[in-house]
Amino acid sequence: MVTGAVDIGGTKIAVGVVDDSGHILGRFESPTDPQRGFGHGLQRIEDMLRRAAQLAGAALTGIGIGCTGPVDPFAGTIGRVDFLPGWEGKDLVGELCREFQVQVAMENDADAAALAEARWGSGRAKSRFIYVTVGTGIGGGIILDGRLYRGVDRSHPELGHHVVDPSGPACFCGARGCWESLACGPAMVGWMTSKIPAAHLPHCNTTAAEICNLARAGDRLACQAVEREGYYLGLGLANLITLFAPDMIALGGGVMRSLDLFLGPIRGTIAQNCGLVPFQKTDLEAACLGTDAALIGAAEVWHHRFYSEGL
Repeated sequence: MVTGAVDIGGTKIAVGVVDDSGHILGRFESPTDPQRGFGHGLQRIEDMLRRAAQLAGAALTGIGIGCTGPVDPFAGTIGRVDFLPGWEGKDLVGELCREFQVQVAMENDADAAALAEARWGSGRAKSRFIYVTVGTGIGGGIILDGRLYRGVDRSHPELGHHVVDPSGPACFCGARGCWESLACGPAMVGWMTSKIPAAHLPHCNTTAAEICNLARAGDRLACQAVEREGYYLGLGLANLITLFAPDMIALGGGVMRSLDLFLGPIRGTIAQNCGLVPFQKTDLEAACLGTDAALIGAAEVWHHRFYSEGL
């Protein structure tokens, strides 16, 4: 079995073919270019799917999609996504189903990556598993007994937007001090640049990765930024552990490539805030599929929908 996989992000669209062992047999990428319209994006997706299937030498059994932002997974439509102007309400699932004459399924990209990590990555054999990605934003997915957890009306829980400090910064979601506003990569950069003395203004164009490199080199302010980031990451994770008492939380995304720097303050914060649950039994690990998680996850969306959920 080979499954077509489509990963739609704000800057690029990745398309590939994945076999039933979770291996990517062929992949192509294209800039998202949402300003060129949904129709142009759809045409590129279809073309890359055909090329990937040809490269794999196999016909597609089905197609799975992981898409940034809110989506309606059962209507197959894209919600209001700032990164995809003009794509709102478009029926991507229906379009691909008609074009390729196979079943198509779509999920939020964080849910897709969670499904991939649960089946092929860090969460294998874990009945209560949470995947969290920390990068430009914070997102995640919850897998309970092999099933993707859905909220009311089959909605995607927004893990990154629970409030950890009501006096914190305002977020586009409408809350103040939500987890994402305090612990995503840009939040760490914003805090550090706000503390940089005028004599060190060149640091103002830094990135989360560069802050981590500076911290490893012993830069005092960067070490403070890492400590603060670990504290706020720990608060959010402590809430998830208190609420779900999971077997494992896997941490992915660009910021978590430096997980070793944050683990100390994360664990300390969890220990201070999880007194009523056996937090020591929740494993914290780096997600192991790396940049392939999104594409493998897109394929796993199809498997999960039509073989696991039975919907």
